[in-house]
Amino acid sequence: MSPTSTTGPRGREHALMVSGIGGQGIQLLAKTLAQALTAQGRYAMLGAEYGGEMRGGPTQATVVVGDAPLRALPIVPRADAAILMHDRFSENTLARLAAGGLTLVNSSVAPEEFLADREHVVRVPATVLAREAGAAQAGGFAMLGAYCALTGAAGHDELVATMTALLPPYRRQHAEGNARALEAGAAHVTSVPTAAGALT
Repeated sequence: MSPTSTTGPRGREHALMVSGIGGQGIQLLAKTLAQALTAQGRYAMLGAEYGGEMRGGPTQATVVVGDAPLRALPIVPRADAAILMHDRFSENTLARLAAGGLTLVNSSVAPEEFLADREHVVRVPATVLAREAGAAQAGGFAMLGAYCALTGAAGHDELVATMTALLPPYRRQHAEGNARALEAGAAHVTSVPTAAGALT
Protein backbone atom coordinates (compact mmCIF):
# COMPACT_ATOMS: atom_id res chain seq x y z
CA MET A 1 0.00 0.00 0.00
CA SER A 2 1.35 3.38 -0.89
CA PRO A 3 2.04 5.73 2.03
CA THR A 4 -0.31 8.35 0.56
CA SER A 5 -3.35 6.09 0.38
CA THR A 6 -6.26 7.43 2.41
CA THR A 7 -7.77 4.94 4.84
CA GLY A 8 -10.85 5.13 7.01
CA PRO A 9 -14.50 4.09 7.13
CA ARG A 10 -14.96 4.94 3.47
CA GLY A 11 -12.10 2.71 2.38
CA ARG A 12 -8.92 3.51 0.47
CA GLU A 13 -8.30 6.00 -2.29
CA HIS A 14 -5.49 5.86 -4.84
CA ALA A 15 -4.40 8.68 -7.11
CA LEU A 16 -2.63 8.54 -10.45
CA MET A 17 -1.27 11.62 -12.20
CA VAL A 18 -0.57 11.71 -15.95
CA SER A 19 1.41 14.48 -17.60
CA GLY A 20 2.83 15.31 -20.99
CA ILE A 21 2.40 17.74 -23.83
CA GLY A 22 -0.68 18.56 -25.84
CA GLY A 23 -1.29 16.09 -28.64
CA GLN A 24 -0.06 12.99 -26.76
CA GLY A 25 -3.54 11.84 -25.77
CA ILE A 26 -3.15 12.52 -22.04
CA GLN A 27 -6.80 13.36 -21.44
CA LEU A 28 -8.15 10.40 -23.41
CA LEU A 29 -5.75 8.05 -21.61
CA ALA A 30 -7.00 9.24 -18.22
CA LYS A 31 -10.66 9.24 -19.22
CA THR A 32 -10.37 5.69 -20.54
CA LEU A 33 -8.90 4.48 -17.25
CA ALA A 34 -11.44 6.36 -15.12
CA GLN A 35 -14.40 4.99 -17.04
CA ALA A 36 -12.99 1.46 -17.08
CA LEU A 37 -12.70 1.63 -13.29
CA THR A 38 -16.25 2.92 -13.01
CA ALA A 39 -17.44 0.00 -15.15
CA GLN A 40 -15.97 -2.29 -12.50
CA GLY A 41 -18.40 -0.79 -9.99
CA ARG A 42 -15.76 1.34 -8.32
CA TYR A 43 -15.77 5.06 -7.59
CA ALA A 44 -13.52 7.10 -9.85
CA MET A 45 -12.85 10.81 -10.25
CA LEU A 46 -11.22 12.37 -13.29
CA GLY A 47 -9.54 15.76 -13.18
CA ALA A 48 -7.72 17.80 -15.81
CA GLU A 49 -5.22 20.63 -15.57
CA TYR A 50 -4.04 22.63 -18.56
CA GLY A 51 -1.10 24.96 -18.82
CA GLY A 52 -1.86 25.78 -22.45
CA GLU A 53 -4.77 24.81 -24.66
CA MET A 54 -2.71 23.90 -27.71
CA ARG A 55 -0.61 21.12 -29.13
CA GLY A 56 2.82 21.21 -27.55
CA GLY A 57 1.67 22.95 -24.36
CA PRO A 58 1.61 21.28 -20.93
CA THR A 59 -1.31 19.02 -20.07
CA GLN A 60 -2.01 16.95 -16.99
CA ALA A 61 -4.78 14.67 -15.75
CA THR A 62 -5.53 12.83 -12.52
CA VAL A 63 -7.50 9.68 -11.80
CA VAL A 64 -8.56 8.88 -8.25
CA VAL A 65 -10.25 5.55 -7.48
CA GLY A 66 -11.75 3.97 -4.39
CA ASP A 67 -14.24 1.35 -3.33
CA ALA A 68 -16.46 3.92 -1.59
CA PRO A 69 -17.51 7.54 -2.28
CA LEU A 70 -14.37 9.60 -2.75
CA ARG A 71 -13.04 12.33 -0.49
CA ALA A 72 -10.31 13.51 -2.87
CA LEU A 73 -10.04 17.18 -3.77
CA PRO A 74 -10.59 18.31 -7.38
CA ILE A 75 -6.86 19.06 -7.58
CA VAL A 76 -4.98 16.14 -6.05
CA PRO A 77 -2.19 17.31 -3.72
CA ARG A 78 -0.40 13.95 -3.60
CA ALA A 79 -0.36 10.98 -5.94
CA ASP A 80 0.51 7.32 -5.52
CA ALA A 81 1.68 6.87 -9.11
CA ALA A 82 2.58 8.88 -12.19
CA ILE A 83 2.68 8.39 -15.93
CA LEU A 84 5.06 10.79 -17.67
CA MET A 85 4.54 10.87 -21.40
CA HIS A 86 7.28 13.50 -21.73
CA ASP A 87 10.01 14.82 -19.47
CA ARG A 88 8.92 18.37 -20.35
CA PHE A 89 6.42 19.86 -17.91
CA SER A 90 6.84 16.90 -15.51
CA GLU A 91 8.05 18.93 -12.53
CA ASN A 92 4.60 19.60 -11.12
CA THR A 93 3.66 15.93 -11.25
CA LEU A 94 6.92 14.75 -9.72
CA ALA A 95 6.61 17.31 -6.91
CA ARG A 96 3.30 15.71 -5.91
CA LEU A 97 4.37 12.09 -6.25
CA ALA A 98 4.64 10.24 -2.95
CA ALA A 99 7.98 8.75 -1.93
CA GLY A 100 8.14 5.24 -3.28
CA GLY A 101 5.39 5.85 -5.82
CA LEU A 102 5.43 4.10 -9.16
CA THR A 103 6.54 6.20 -12.15
CA LEU A 104 6.19 5.17 -15.78
CA VAL A 105 8.34 7.19 -18.18
CA ASN A 106 8.01 7.35 -21.95
CA SER A 107 11.60 6.44 -22.74
CA SER A 108 11.03 7.13 -26.42
CA VAL A 109 11.31 10.85 -25.69
CA ALA A 110 12.83 11.23 -22.21
CA PRO A 111 16.64 11.16 -22.04
CA GLU A 112 18.25 8.12 -20.47
CA GLU A 113 19.45 10.10 -17.45
CA PHE A 114 15.93 11.38 -16.66
CA LEU A 115 14.98 10.14 -13.15
CA ALA A 116 18.00 7.86 -13.12
CA ASP A 117 18.36 8.44 -9.37
CA ARG A 118 14.78 7.40 -8.51
CA GLU A 119 13.41 4.03 -7.47
CA HIS A 120 10.24 2.42 -8.84
CA VAL A 121 10.72 3.93 -12.30
CA VAL A 122 9.62 1.82 -15.26
CA ARG A 123 10.77 2.98 -18.69
CA VAL A 124 8.39 2.21 -21.52
CA PRO A 125 9.22 3.23 -25.12
CA ALA A 126 5.57 4.08 -25.64
CA THR A 127 5.94 6.17 -28.78
CA VAL A 128 8.03 3.49 -30.50
CA LEU A 129 5.71 0.68 -29.39
CA ALA A 130 2.71 2.53 -30.79
CA ARG A 131 4.46 3.17 -34.08
CA GLU A 132 5.45 -0.49 -34.35
CA ALA A 133 1.81 -1.41 -33.69
CA GLY A 134 0.79 0.69 -36.68
CA ALA A 135 -0.78 3.40 -34.52
CA ALA A 136 1.77 6.20 -34.28
CA GLN A 137 -0.69 8.48 -32.49
CA ALA A 138 -1.43 5.94 -29.72
CA GLY A 139 1.62 6.24 -27.47
CA GLY A 140 -0.65 7.14 -24.56
CA PHE A 141 -2.49 3.84 -24.94
CA ALA A 142 0.79 1.92 -25.02
CA MET A 143 1.63 3.55 -21.71
CA LEU A 144 -1.84 2.85 -20.30
CA GLY A 145 -1.51 -0.80 -21.28
CA ALA A 146 1.83 -0.98 -19.49
CA TYR A 147 0.44 0.73 -16.39
CA CYS A 148 -2.55 -1.59 -16.13
CA ALA A 149 -0.40 -4.66 -16.75
CA LEU A 150 1.88 -3.63 -13.88
CA THR A 151 -0.87 -2.71 -11.44
CA GLY A 152 -3.88 -4.77 -12.39
CA ALA A 153 -6.03 -1.64 -12.48
CA ALA A 154 -8.04 -2.79 -15.52
CA GLY A 155 -7.91 -5.61 -18.03
CA HIS A 156 -7.24 -5.36 -21.75
CA ASP A 157 -10.81 -6.09 -22.81
CA GLU A 158 -12.16 -3.50 -20.35
CA LEU A 159 -9.81 -0.86 -21.68
CA VAL A 160 -10.56 -1.62 -25.32
CA ALA A 161 -14.32 -1.51 -24.77
CA THR A 162 -14.07 1.78 -22.88
CA MET A 163 -11.69 3.38 -25.34
CA THR A 164 -13.84 2.39 -28.32
CA ALA A 165 -16.97 3.83 -26.71
CA LEU A 166 -15.18 7.10 -25.98
CA LEU A 167 -13.99 7.68 -29.54
CA PRO A 168 -16.23 9.98 -31.58
CA PRO A 169 -17.47 8.52 -34.89
CA TYR A 170 -14.92 10.44 -36.93
CA ARG A 171 -12.08 8.81 -34.95
CA ARG A 172 -13.54 5.31 -34.62
CA GLN A 173 -11.15 4.05 -37.29
CA HIS A 174 -8.34 4.40 -34.74
CA ALA A 175 -9.86 1.89 -32.30
CA GLU A 176 -8.03 -1.16 -33.64
CA GLY A 177 -4.68 0.60 -33.63
CA ASN A 178 -5.27 1.89 -30.11
CA ALA A 179 -6.09 -1.67 -29.01
CA ARG A 180 -2.84 -2.94 -30.50
CA ALA A 181 -0.94 -0.18 -28.68
CA LEU A 182 -2.56 -1.18 -25.37
CA GLU A 183 -1.47 -4.75 -25.97
CA ALA A 184 2.07 -3.75 -26.96
CA GLY A 185 2.51 -1.69 -23.81
CA ALA A 186 1.28 -4.52 -21.62
CA ALA A 187 3.53 -7.04 -23.35
CA HIS A 188 6.55 -4.79 -22.87
CA VAL A 189 6.32 -4.92 -19.07
CA THR A 190 5.30 -8.53 -18.52
CA SER A 191 8.72 -9.28 -17.03
CA VAL A 192 8.61 -6.31 -14.61
CA PRO A 193 7.46 -7.19 -11.06
CA THR A 194 4.27 -5.53 -9.80
CA ALA A 195 5.34 -2.21 -8.31
CA ALA A 196 4.14 0.20 -5.66
CA GLY A 197 1.40 2.70 -6.41
CA ALA A 198 -1.17 0.29 -7.86
CA LEU A 199 -4.73 1.49 -8.39
CA THR A 200 -6.07 -1.70 -6.84
